[in-house]
Amino acid sequence: MTSTEPETQTEPQTEIMTQAPAHLKRLVLTGFMGAGKSTIGRLLAARVGWNFLDLDAHLESRTNATIPQLFEQHGEARFRRLESTALASALGYSNIVLALGGGTPEDLTNRLLLEQTPATFTIFLDAPFPTLFDRCMLQDLGDPALARPVLRDPAAAQLRFERRHPLYRRMAGLTIATSNQTPTQTVEALLRALAEKRP
Repeated sequence: MTSTEPETQTEPQTEIMTQAPAHLKRLVLTGFMGAGKSTIGRLLAARVGWNFLDLDAHLESRTNATIPQLFEQHGEARFRRLESTALASALGYSNIVLALGGGTPEDLTNRLLLEQTPATFTIFLDAPFPTLFDRCMLQDLGDPALARPVLRDPAAAQLRFERRHPLYRRMAGLTIATSNQTPTQTVEALLRALAEKRP
């Protein structure tokens, strides 16, 4: 299992460090699987000189079990309670970029935690379902150990996407389209948009 501490990101030499808005201590990335939350989160953390934390990895570290094991052993309701506890813990860190699980916003407790934690700003990484599905299939082909069971039923995955999409949009202070951009381009667009939102 990975450490429960946020990852320190090393800034690539070719990139210029960008300061995060001074009034913020946490940037939270939300979106469906395949949106690029972890990839973009690590790049963003490196650009602003913060640490990166993946909520799923944080939860796995705290419970000594994988996400599929937690679902199988406890069911979704208990899993969401464990996830809420892990989220509250993660939001205790400062100067972090936090990548949420795709289903994290479905739980009201999680949405309230994110809304009520000061100096926390949520960004929705948006893309159409076919784009996200194709990305996930390619990732799973590259590493079968990461295969997502939900992809075995594309129709159910699309219904899940349609249920979550309004929640992602509603809880985010900023929405960034990722379908026609590389992760690096997405980070640049995100940083420009954040700069425009400075108080």
